[in-house]
Amino acid sequence: MKNYVQHGERLDLAAPYAVTSGQGALIGAIFGVAVTDLANGATGAFTVEGAFTLTKATGASTGGAQGARAYWNNTNKNVTAVASGNTLIGVFLATCADGDATAVVRLNGSF
Repeated sequence: MKNYVQHGERLDLAAPYAVTSGQGALIGAIFGVAVTDLANGATGAFTVEGAFTLTKATGASTGGAQGARAYWNNTNKNVTAVASGNTLIGVFLATCADGDATAVVRLNGSF
């Protein structure tokens, strides 16, 4: 096809801040996980689909049940069950408690 650009599972995007491989980032309305370490503003591959263990907020109401919506807190650069002020990125694949430091999240590549 003449109009094909690239596979949609990985997108070449400019890092909004320095990221390490495996770290999440919100680029506009796109959430992805960095494939490699990237400096602030450097263009590189971000995976926007799949399941990943991500850093999770801790504290009251930050955990969620399996299948519950997962949100990205772009200020603290972590995932949470708290919707207010945060960006929906997918769902929790496993139940996580409020005190857990990480959570397994299935990303939804359509937002």
